[in-house]
Amino acid sequence: MRTRLAIILFVPCVLVLALLGTAYAGNMARANQQEVYLDRLSDAGYLVITARQSLTADDPTIVEGDLDRYREVYGVDAAVVDQSGATWASNGLDPAAVDERQAALAGRRGEADLSSLPWKAERVVVAEPVYDGGDLVGAVVTVSDADEVSRSIWSSWGILVAAGLAMCVLAVVIAHRTAGWVLRPVRAVDTAMGEIGRGRLDARIPPSTGPPELREVITRFNAMAGQVEHSMHRQQEFVSNASHELRNPLNALMLRVEDLALSTPPEHATEVAHVRAEAVRMAHILDALLLLADDANLAAGAHPLDVTELVARRVENWRLLAVGRELRIDGSDGNGSVWAELNPIVLECAFDAVLDNAVKFSPVGGRVDVTVAVAHDDPDAVDVVVRDHGAGVPHEELDRLAERFWRSPGHSTVRGSGLGLAIASELLATGGGGLRLGLPAGGGLEVRLRVPARGTLGDTAEGTS
Repeated sequence: MRTRLAIILFVPCVLVLALLGTAYAGNMARANQQEVYLDRLSDAGYLVITARQSLTADDPTIVEGDLDRYREVYGVDAAVVDQSGATWASNGLDPAAVDERQAALAGRRGEADLSSLPWKAERVVVAEPVYDGGDLVGAVVTVSDADEVSRSIWSSWGILVAAGLAMCVLAVVIAHRTAGWVLRPVRAVDTAMGEIGRGRLDARIPPSTGPPELREVITRFNAMAGQVEHSMHRQQEFVSNASHELRNPLNALMLRVEDLALSTPPEHATEVAHVRAEAVRMAHILDALLLLADDANLAAGAHPLDVTELVARRVENWRLLAVGRELRIDGSDGNGSVWAELNPIVLECAFDAVLDNAVKFSPVGGRVDVTVAVAHDDPDAVDVVVRDHGAGVPHEELDRLAERFWRSPGHSTVRGSGLGLAIASELLATGGGGLRLGLPAGGGLEVRLRVPARGTLGDTAEGTS
């Protein structure tokens, strides 16, 4: 944008310089020719005095000496003609070949031929009438070569072009600096938006940046950024407070589960273990919420992780909750391990949110397929695919499924708040992964949880496995 704006500012300057330079070059050429013509006219005025004496004395030798010296010193051809037009005296010029002599013999001074183009200036001709007591007695004609005039014009034009180029360079610098000054608020807004996108919610733009017309935009942006920062802080405070408030009853619940385990018959030991595992998982979820609320980097806790084993464990725990649904899991080669580099809390919470969504929208007696494998389009990523066989959603609603609090109009009667897929997407993003949605053939919804494969987040992971 800066380059385009600089061009917009530069082009008019160049056009103005070109128009003014062309006009000035023409005036300069005519001024040089005028100067030479006036110089030759002054010389002709001196020769007129001698020519009058020669013509009145009927003695050509009086003026011939001056004509010869004039040619010898200045290299200019000159001649004197009498009233009839016949050559009276000459230093080598044939006046019959000079048409301007006719005007001089008619009592008029010859007009200067001022051409603005140096290659058209061939010669400088001066024809001056000679009077004696008011009577026309003859004329003086001088013809000089125009090479000197052309060289002077070319030299002046060269200086003008050099000055024009210097002005163009100066115009480029000024246009570039002006464009930078005008666009400084835009760059500042872009920088501030990038800082806010990276989590620096206190990023602001100095209000004095740029021209006055854009400072109002800066003021509004800073106000908007302040509102965003305030809203984000309130959300973080709410999540942090909620997590702290839930931790005390959760700890009490875990203590009661442990007390219950001591008096539970052996045949119910499996159910108690599931309850204990779910309580531990809820504690992990609260930890993840606290980390998100504090804007911590969940990738810092990443380490090599057997995705197949983790997903299988979570599916087994979900079987008790997915009453009337069939949960089926496949590894990369049936029972093989697929390793990733990730914080297990991130994957557990994201997977539970996606699986809860799949179970919720699967019909009773339906099936939910879970597949773990290395991504077919990226060997440095692992995909956990959760596919249900429910009604699915229209294709135009697919991109909105991961938006917070958004629910399809066709599923408005199903319980839920519309936060599951949004939370899963944000959790995976903190670990360098992502969420992809698709509509597979045969109906239903396919959710692909993509996480970094083992070793893609750092070389140290290989040594800790």
